[in-house]
Amino acid sequence: MSPADSAGRQGKRMIEPTFRISTMRRSRLAAAGLMWLPCALSMVLMGCPSQQSGTIPSATPYIAAATAIEYPDLDREVQSDAHSTIRPVTLISETSPEYWEMPFEECLHVALQNSKVFRDAGGVILRSPASTRTHLDPAIQEADPRFGPQAALSAFDATFAASLYYENNDRALNNVFFGGGTRLLQQKSSVFQAQINKRTPFGSEFTLRHNVDYDSNNAPGNQFPSAWNTNFEAEFRQSLLRGAGSDFGRIAGTSNIPGVYNGILIARTNTDIAIADFEIAVRDFISDVENAYWDLYFAYRDLDTKIAARDSALETWRRVQALAERGRVGGEADKEAEAREQYYRFQEEVENALSGRLVDGTRTHNGSGGGTFRGTGGVHVTERRLRYMMGLPANDGKIIRPADEPLRAAILFDWEMSLSEALTQRPELRRQKWLIKRREMELIASRNFLLPELDVVALQRWRGFGDDLISQSNPDRFSSAWSNLVSGDFQESQLGVELSFPFGNRQAHAGVRNAEFLLARERALLREQELRVVHDLSNSLADVERAYLVLQAVYNRREAARERLQSLQAAFESDKSPLNLVLDAQRRLAAAESHYYGAIVEYTAAVKNMHYEKGTLLAYDGVHLSEGPWPEVAYGDAVDRLERRLPLEGDHLPSHRIVSDGDPLQ
Repeated sequence: MSPADSAGRQGKRMIEPTFRISTMRRSRLAAAGLMWLPCALSMVLMGCPSQQSGTIPSATPYIAAATAIEYPDLDREVQSDAHSTIRPVTLISETSPEYWEMPFEECLHVALQNSKVFRDAGGVILRSPASTRTHLDPAIQEADPRFGPQAALSAFDATFAASLYYENNDRALNNVFFGGGTRLLQQKSSVFQAQINKRTPFGSEFTLRHNVDYDSNNAPGNQFPSAWNTNFEAEFRQSLLRGAGSDFGRIAGTSNIPGVYNGILIARTNTDIAIADFEIAVRDFISDVENAYWDLYFAYRDLDTKIAARDSALETWRRVQALAERGRVGGEADKEAEAREQYYRFQEEVENALSGRLVDGTRTHNGSGGGTFRGTGGVHVTERRLRYMMGLPANDGKIIRPADEPLRAAILFDWEMSLSEALTQRPELRRQKWLIKRREMELIASRNFLLPELDVVALQRWRGFGDDLISQSNPDRFSSAWSNLVSGDFQESQLGVELSFPFGNRQAHAGVRNAEFLLARERALLREQELRVVHDLSNSLADVERAYLVLQAVYNRREAARERLQSLQAAFESDKSPLNLVLDAQRRLAAAESHYYGAIVEYTAAVKNMHYEKGTLLAYDGVHLSEGPWPEVAYGDAVDRLERRLPLEGDHLPSHRIVSDGDPLQ
């Protein structure tokens, strides 16, 4: 590439962003353009100095306005407590924090109380906020004006339409016949139309129309210089094949296009799917809260273990120094340096265990559905993670400390019962079954489009004609259009059948095949989901049993490491054991202590994950989901409908109703 071509391409890249101007930047461009206005006026009136010198004005203001990053001006600022967060507690903080002893039940209560947005430990809220679940999602689906239940029901609402037009015509005609006996027609007319239309889920359509027209012209053949025509029409249309039946109306609504279905059953199924998604989000959120709680418990126990190991190493170092001061065996320089290195090793681990490092902790779907335990992070980092999951400020001068102890007793799960619970209570399977139900209904509606359109139409019309629209004094038959209308002298009726169908009907056949493929796909996905659920349940059951056996082994390992250290320390004080064995025993005991508490938390997490895989995590943690209370008026409407219901044999209708404070009817 030549230098000229390279420079040309670089120039294009520099100029190109100035043409990619968003709508929000146009105001700034206009403001930048106004900066040029005084100079332009001076160039026209007096001549601008830059023009006289042969230079052009600087484009810096224009470029700055065009390339500036815009920030939206919100109509209403979003209130947040994030701006008042105090400085976090760190290793160099001079103030001692106040500890907040918190049981898990209180932790979960606070988290659910502050969970307008279901948080996750992976930061998805910043990377992909659109995929984050909130407590408003089911209500948003329910109130969707396009695909919600109310939108589906609105297709069958009665509609009113009216129009009124006035015309003043003055025209020359070539034919006397068309002018009613004159070639110069002067006319004043008006037309009023009003109708009420109602469609039903059964494929019926009812229409009531009222038409009034007024005509005043100079045609010599008219009986009256001006006349009124009025009529009432009652029309009924019933579909017999395509679009007929309550099943089609409730599934497809008023749609006449294969593949487009928005009936009340489809809309309600979409709401049920949204509720299942909501339950999945709540379950994952509770699982992450519990993971963060036990991660913090392990962080405290790990810190205590490392502090004890550091203090033991410090005591050993002091003993070696004392031997060195007295010149005894065991106080050599290499021994003192080895003991000092051990102390600072544990001091490093204490600082890391207190502050923590920014590594990923235990969270859902990191190895298992409910989250595989990861003993990482320190007290401060893990405590701030728990605060975030609970919706609390990152720092408020207090440090949360778990008050509950993890599980230590053996928990045995029955496989057959667990398998049955998992296949019936997992919200993912329920959500998929709702999808299958929707596809089954769509297949029913798609087959209806294979039928031709065959409609029965019936119409009854009452007509009225008169010189005036309303007249009370003149008894003539045509003096009043309304009087002539109510007399019933002029009535018209119509009864007919309409038939239409496309040759080949390829769109309808394609809709049926598409619905069959979608249904087959959802059924295949359900089978795979069930296999996956059984696979994960098997892993969780095996993990619970493994974690408990490992806990027993780790406990015995810790006891053996403690006894070994005690023996070696006694031998070291009697000059019967070398220093390196004592230091090694200290390290082994510290590792065994930390591993023991990690095994306890891992076993607790394994039991929690078993309930996660069974679909019983909400009940395990004492959380119950239900729809919100109805409006108070709705309870009265329910009783009214119950009282209007035809009593069946053995039914006893309530003789009274009580509605108070939104409580259910007594």
